[in-house]
Amino acid sequence: MRRGKSGEGHSESFTMAKVSQQLIEEALNDFQGPLIGYAMGFLKDLDRSKDVVQDTFIKLSQQKTEKVERGLKTWLFTVCRNGALDQIRKNKRLVALDDDNRAELVSEDWSPDERADQEDQHQVIWQLIDRLSDNQQEVIRLKFQQDLSYREIAELTGLKEGNVGFLLHTGLKRLREMMPEELQPSHLKS
Repeated sequence: MRRGKSGEGHSESFTMAKVSQQLIEEALNDFQGPLIGYAMGFLKDLDRSKDVVQDTFIKLSQQKTEKVERGLKTWLFTVCRNGALDQIRKNKRLVALDDDNRAELVSEDWSPDERADQEDQHQVIWQLIDRLSDNQQEVIRLKFQQDLSYREIAELTGLKEGNVGFLLHTGLKRLREMMPEELQPSHLKS
């Protein structure tokens, strides 16, 4: 009878390792692209952003599954954020996001004409977002690029949910004020 229990124990630990590998693969599929985009918001450099995301997944592989399983998305974005901030501290400067990298972030679902118009609009909007405070830039990117909730943004940044809402509100208000009329949504035009 002991043999059966011993064998079951081996099977359970093997299953836990399998689940952990499956969790990493699913996380890679679901979050690699969004994490690279998020890191780009800090680093403005695609290669460095990919390196930070790679380090994030290496750290995930070293964690116990139970530690990250429930809050995986928040955990990944927190580790990615910390890695990007470490890169900034190491390099002591930010590099502007160039047009080639911006073009990679544009959807491929557009016709060539629509894509060109969309890229032009995105370029203007990114330039305007770059003029906002660092906190406003970060919460806007987390909310609209990464689709995080106020709670997730608060956990990730260490801000209170109310502060996240305030930063979003004031950042978007300032963005609308700076935005050229032709980019304004029709319901905001006077």
